[in-house]
Amino acid sequence: MKPTRVSTLVVVAVVCAALTWLVLRSVYQHLPPLPWTGVPALLVAALAEAWTGRDLRVRIAGRRGLKPAPPLFVSRMVALAKASSLAAAIIAGITAGFDIYLSGSLSASVPRQDALTAVVTFAAAILLACAALFLEYCCRVPDGPDGDQRDGSAP
Repeated sequence: MKPTRVSTLVVVAVVCAALTWLVLRSVYQHLPPLPWTGVPALLVAALAEAWTGRDLRVRIAGRRGLKPAPPLFVSRMVALAKASSLAAAIIAGITAGFDIYLSGSLSASVPRQDALTAVVTFAAAILLACAALFLEYCCRVPDGPDGDQRDGSAP
């Protein structure tokens, strides 16, 4: 499994932003106001993934006094990190599409509130993507003492 590339996440976000902008051109008037409740969920997920990454990094490094991380748990954390970074890119793209669409109508109260909600949600999605990339990074097996890599890839 290859590490997630930031460029892939950016492409996903840009495509989602463009699609959201296109859809909003025809349906925004019929939508309810954007809910702000996604922000705490994204922030809690980002905090949990960053904390797990920090813990796994120490356990994989083999510090004394700590039990080593079970390989199955580490592989599950890699899958979680990859999935949540992609989900965060999609959410960031959708909220960016909202902000781009609403940037021309900030004088009205409902679009202004939706734009503010979208900006805060965008920031929370970026934090989740960063935490997920950090978790994925922390799940890597370090080089052995003689410099060989244990993950099977060429040096």
